[in-house]
Amino acid sequence: MTTMNIKLPPSLHKGFVKLARKEKIPVGQLAALALAEKMSALMTDEYFSRRRRSGDRKTYLKVLAKAPDVAPDETDRLP
Repeated sequence: MTTMNIKLPPSLHKGFVKLARKEKIPVGQLAALALAEKMSALMTDEYFSRRRRSGDRKTYLKVLAKAPDVAPDETDRLP
């Protein structure tokens, strides 16, 4: 494992410690989880941005045309 020192404002540190205690995990573990979650969100956004740029309307409409034109099943209907 790698050690990383960061400077936090006192209010952020206090809230972070409070959350770690509530979750009953070490502060370092909470920090690692928070970082992993943020990285995942950013990477997902990047992935969908790339996908969006590579798509084209003609292909989308071609695929959409293959979908059957029927009413949804009873279990798929919104109330």
